[in-house]
Amino acid sequence: MDDVGDPTALPGLLDRIGGPVEKFIADGAYDGTPTRDLLATRFGEIVEVIIPPPKTAVASPQSVLVPSVRDRHIAEIQTKGRMAWQKSAGYNKRSRAETQMGRWKAVIGPKLKARHFDNQKTEAKIGVRVLNRMTELGRPKFERVA
Repeated sequence: MDDVGDPTALPGLLDRIGGPVEKFIADGAYDGTPTRDLLATRFGEIVEVIIPPPKTAVASPQSVLVPSVRDRHIAEIQTKGRMAWQKSAGYNKRSRAETQMGRWKAVIGPKLKARHFDNQKTEAKIGVRVLNRMTELGRPKFERVA
């Protein structure tokens, strides 16, 4: 799927999900009505969609009377700033996942080396343990002194 853009690949990626989705966090490439409509169709209106609108985004004409989630995100970014919105919306959790995937590719490699699926599962489990241990070792420990 390396030669397919993010929004184009979304239906196929969603087909792999076997259960309900309560929250969908994605980068700005997914911003748009087709993505939101697809998510609502697949998972119902309860799915919380957290996608940063582009810097040039403007609220929809109906935002005064019936603001969409996207309209509310745009308004919050305009009043509080993008970083505050990321924190309040939970978008910063995506950053953590991206950072960990970057670590995986740097430390473990871009792909699994085992050929058989059972061995790939074992290789992935070992990789996760290694990265979790590295993350734990690098995390500061705080102790209250007063």
